[in-house]
Amino acid sequence: MKVDELSLYSVPERQSKYVEEPRTQIEETISQLRHHCEPYTSWCQETYCQTKPKVQSLVQWGFDSYEYLQNAPPGFFPRLGVIGFAGLVGLFFTRGSKLKKLVYPPGFMGLAASIYYPQQAITFVQVSGEKLYDWGLRGYIVVEDLWKENFQKPGNVKNSPGNK
Repeated sequence: MKVDELSLYSVPERQSKYVEEPRTQIEETISQLRHHCEPYTSWCQETYCQTKPKVQSLVQWGFDSYEYLQNAPPGFFPRLGVIGFAGLVGLFFTRGSKLKKLVYPPGFMGLAASIYYPQQAITFVQVSGEKLYDWGLRGYIVVEDLWKENFQKPGNVKNSPGNK
């Protein structure tokens, strides 16, 4: 006897066919809506992936700040009060000018903070001075290039400061 002759091993012939039903109007509408919304959803996903680490670091900074304020070193809160009061005094002196409102409060607060934290103030001033020098140098180079491009005539090349 052969294996095919045994009923236990015989496989019935497949006569069924899978027929996909046509889409309904609501399925078509949902499909079109998904295709139209796909660029926006992908943009939202990219934005979420970019901002999530930043938000997590901000939350961690908040937790760390809270822990620091719970276990603050002695004399921290009086110093903080004096620095904040210096900012308020700076606001008091700024009547009238918008430029003064931008300069006086941070300046007074920086002055008060430098009294309590002189080493950090020196470091801050050194780094800020270097950055201001770099910005000034960049600005000078840009202005010099613009001057050469726009105001220097082709006949005056011999008289220019760079060609002596």
